[in-house]
Amino acid sequence: MPEFPGGTEALLKYISDNIQYPQYAKEHNIEGKVFVNFVIDTTGKVIRVKVVKGVDPSLDAEAVRVIESLPLWKPGMQKGKPVMVLFTIPINFSLLSRKEYKKAMKEADKPDSKR
Repeated sequence: MPEFPGGTEALLKYISDNIQYPQYAKEHNIEGKVFVNFVIDTTGKVIRVKVVKGVDPSLDAEAVRVIESLPLWKPGMQKGKPVMVLFTIPINFSLLSRKEYKKAMKEADKPDSKR
């Protein structure tokens, strides 16, 4: 199995640090999860990036941009030889920060005080 430099947590951090929420999507309150396919080739390079389940062209393009910018991986190996490996990952676009999301969920769980 290919390995991102630093492991899965480093991959998630890289994506999070490099995603730039598209202005159009912000202005139109567009959120959702974009599923992106890509291949790690025998040299560890990301190739054949494509959206398999999109949300909006602006979010889809940003997900592809970030995946295409990934640094070299340690390639997958089979019987001692490097092989190409297909990945599919979800990239979640949310206009709320994690802190704001948790606060909103707590508010939604509170009983209505006007009843």
